[in-house]
Amino acid sequence: MFRIGSGYDVHKLTENRKLIIGGVDIPYEKGLLGHSDADVLVHAIADAILGAAAMGDIGLHYPDTNNEFKDMDSLVMLGEIVDMINEKGFELCNLDATIIAQRPKMRPYIDQMRENIARVCKIDVSCVNVKATTEEGLGFTGSGDGIASNCICLLETR
Repeated sequence: MFRIGSGYDVHKLTENRKLIIGGVDIPYEKGLLGHSDADVLVHAIADAILGAAAMGDIGLHYPDTNNEFKDMDSLVMLGEIVDMINEKGFELCNLDATIIAQRPKMRPYIDQMRENIARVCKIDVSCVNVKATTEEGLGFTGSGDGIASNCICLLETR
């Protein structure tokens, strides 16, 4: 049996933070604000996977009220989530994600993001698609106030 999940995340851009997306430290004048490393792409992926498995969302498993998760590497969190769904009898088959940001340009970093995500999810890189788009200057992402990401994934029961 197959299960489909959808995930979405958004974080505000702010001074004095690293910009980490897909586990890649991207040189930029601002970074994403959040309790963890605020990796908006990985958070959307994690929520899609948890949703497909009907296991809630990352806030349920990694609440921002718990200091244990302060500044947590989101790839570590994603690896733990993949382990959780594997224990429940699910296997990740495929994921397709989009980063929504006016700037910086993501294309130079997407191949490394795909490799990072595939490694942590224990799937072939050919099963991971990451793309990026702008919003043509519209909305909070278009104005440079934040970055968003969405993801859809497919799980198979073993």
